[in-house]
Amino acid sequence: MRSYFDLTGQVAVVTGASSGIGVQMAKALAGQGADVAILARRKEKLDQVAEQIRALGVKCLPVPCDVTDTEQIKAAVSAVMAEYGKVDILVNNAGTGSVSPAEDTPDEEWERVVNLDLTSVFKVAREFGREMIPKKYGRIINIASMYGLVGSMATPTSPYHAAKGGVVNLTRALAAEWGKHGITVNSICPGFFESELTQDLMGTEEFQNFAKNAVPIGRWGKEGELDSTVIYLASSSSSYTNGMNIAVDGGYTCI
Repeated sequence: MRSYFDLTGQVAVVTGASSGIGVQMAKALAGQGADVAILARRKEKLDQVAEQIRALGVKCLPVPCDVTDTEQIKAAVSAVMAEYGKVDILVNNAGTGSVSPAEDTPDEEWERVVNLDLTSVFKVAREFGREMIPKKYGRIINIASMYGLVGSMATPTSPYHAAKGGVVNLTRALAAEWGKHGITVNSICPGFFESELTQDLMGTEEFQNFAKNAVPIGRWGKEGELDSTVIYLASSSSSYTNGMNIAVDGGYTCI
């Protein structure tokens, strides 16, 4: 019987993998047999996550990296290639948030969010894509947001909306450009999931009531509910899925 989502022998790189959904996705790929390289700025946290992933029976390489820094990205690519000799899967997950009314948002905040949430996604895809192109195979998964697809009356986050909307169309652009090289590029647009950035907000009674009314399923996402989507997009079974932006949001963007 065919195993549709077996990733044994594959090498996956996950950015923003020191906490939150980055850790969950790295573990999900490792659970399907992929060896993993995890990138983030906090070395101590990366080392802890690496031990957890190795306990799943695969290799894990922690690589400290600020994904806004081109030279650090290039150094991370060199480290991954030296360890594994290839890259099959890239999950572009690193990002940040911002909450402030548009009229009160300073230039510095706009630039910080766009730099980390959009520009770094391009830089990381570019550098790892260069390693995928000669091998004529790759799976790139950009983590956008449901707020890259719609606006919001609940939270004023215009820099975040703009950056994640950019990720959505960057995904289409790279998919169109690199499909001929056997590389698929897709994005996941998560809804409300708890993370270091959102846990304070999501723990409030006000937000829980908002989720009940705004999300057709009536709640925010639980840990693990993104796993199956990232596993599908990372696998060879998704070979004809390209340039898609898949919302995993409990139905928030369908109404």
